[in-house]
Amino acid sequence: MMIVIVSNKDWHRRYVSEIEARTSAEVVYLSDKKKLTKEYLQKLQPKWVFFPHWSYIIPADIYENFRCVIFHMTDLPFGRGGSPLQNLIARGIYETKLSAIRCVKELDGGEIYKKVPLSLWGTAEEIYLRAAELTKEIMIDLVLNPVEPKAQAGEVVAFQRRKPADGDISVCENLEQVFDYIRMLDAESYPAAFLETDKWRLEFSRASLRDGEILADVRISNRKEGK
Repeated sequence: MMIVIVSNKDWHRRYVSEIEARTSAEVVYLSDKKKLTKEYLQKLQPKWVFFPHWSYIIPADIYENFRCVIFHMTDLPFGRGGSPLQNLIARGIYETKLSAIRCVKELDGGEIYKKVPLSLWGTAEEIYLRAAELTKEIMIDLVLNPVEPKAQAGEVVAFQRRKPADGDISVCENLEQVFDYIRMLDAESYPAAFLETDKWRLEFSRASLRDGEILADVRISNRKEGK
């Protein structure tokens, strides 16, 4: 059996050997979007194509010809759309579901294969690593115990993708919210939570909240014009 895992984050690469050992399947790991073509997948003939973390549009000729599964960090259909982790925490939601769904044209609108609980405590990096572990287990379970996905049920609530400017902690109303803003953006390659003065830009990471104050690392730089 052939499985393809498509991800632009290395969080999932470390699980390839374990997935192969536990499923007896051969796994091909793709991180270059140029290789994600119908022609290449036809050569591989995968039973499953998993997208545990993919930042690009999946072409229709991929999801229409192969069994493609994407993973979304909300209890769908609540929270369809971009920046699910940040949108949830910004709303004061700290427990969610990791949903494994069929990839279709409608954004995050596919039928659901499986949902599992996911805690949103910790830094963004810690949450993504926690989600990666759960994603691995879902992939293994689907390979070993394939199921037919079921249609989403409930009210659709859509999220808008958050922009770097949305990390401005000056809009926060209390220390708990400031703490959430810092930790929900504290991951490699993510724009940090920040505060700006007339001259300086302060970017925050590694925050802890205790005894009515926040302790955090701060990076101070000159404020750039136009930001």
